[in-house]
Amino acid sequence: MSATDRPLAVLGAGSWGTALAIQYARAGRPTRLWARDREHVAEMARGRINARYLPDAAFPEALTAVDGLEAALADDADALVSVPSHALRGMLGQLMALPAPPGRLCWATKGFEQASGLLPHQVVAEVFGHGTPVAVLSGPTFAKEVAAGLPTAMVVAGTDSEFATELARSIASDTFRAYLSTDIVGVEVGGAVKNALAIGAGISDGLGYGANTRIALITRGLSEMVRLGVALGAEKDTFMGLAGMGDLVLTCTDDQSRNRRMGLALARGRGQEEALAEIGQVVEGIYAARAVREVALRHGVDMPIVEQIYRVIYASAEPRSAVTALMARRLKSESGDWVAYTTEGPD
Repeated sequence: MSATDRPLAVLGAGSWGTALAIQYARAGRPTRLWARDREHVAEMARGRINARYLPDAAFPEALTAVDGLEAALADDADALVSVPSHALRGMLGQLMALPAPPGRLCWATKGFEQASGLLPHQVVAEVFGHGTPVAVLSGPTFAKEVAAGLPTAMVVAGTDSEFATELARSIASDTFRAYLSTDIVGVEVGGAVKNALAIGAGISDGLGYGANTRIALITRGLSEMVRLGVALGAEKDTFMGLAGMGDLVLTCTDDQSRNRRMGLALARGRGQEEALAEIGQVVEGIYAARAVREVALRHGVDMPIVEQIYRVIYASAEPRSAVTALMARRLKSESGDWVAYTTEGPD
């Protein structure tokens, strides 16, 4: 069965899962969109639209809303999991409990698992084992723009070349391009760290610090991302591409980013719960700030920007004091391999 004939089951009907389903269907692949909420599925089936999350994006002919995991995965469908990182293991467990679990699995989930510090592919390996062809979809993409058919590029990373290539080819259209990678670790680290850094960018802009501060945070944040990724076995070059620098810049600079909007709210004195209620969807950076910090500490990786973002979110640090703490660090070369001027002050 070719990629264009094999159904794709997109599991998770938030804005990103819906946008991916729309794009695969737009490109001609038979696609099914599943949601946990049966009423939500019924609404999408009746209106041929996801009014809750992407009200301006009508479903292409090849996209159907499906009630029930077994129905979504019928006919040997590939599974594309698009749920928040804290829900990934539970979703995988549901799939493994089916009479016929999916034979091939990919995901668009970003972030370390909170309890274990595992990346998504490691969680998948624990639940599914190592014999299932797998891949991850990531990169600089806002759901609304993908659903609208605006020109977009992303990355499909996997070690099974046939599966990854089929995923990339079957999502491609005259407005969408997918690049291939074998560096699953790098792609996933980029997707996790950028969410925390985007909160920091929002904090910076919310304090009125301007373009100089924002670009310094993005550039030095990229250095932190690279350090952590390399420590975990990623390829350094991955972070210079779409899933690293591309996704980081996108998320830090555009208010479509929920993480950036969270940072803006925190800088203006809003509480987390109030900000989350206004945003109305999961803000992955809240989880990422804790998980990335813990993984970095475990591996001895210096991530001062992430540390200060963590302190603002979890230790009630004042946003301005967090910036001051970063500026007071001892002077170093940009590569961090020697210390200039003074050895006084914190690292």
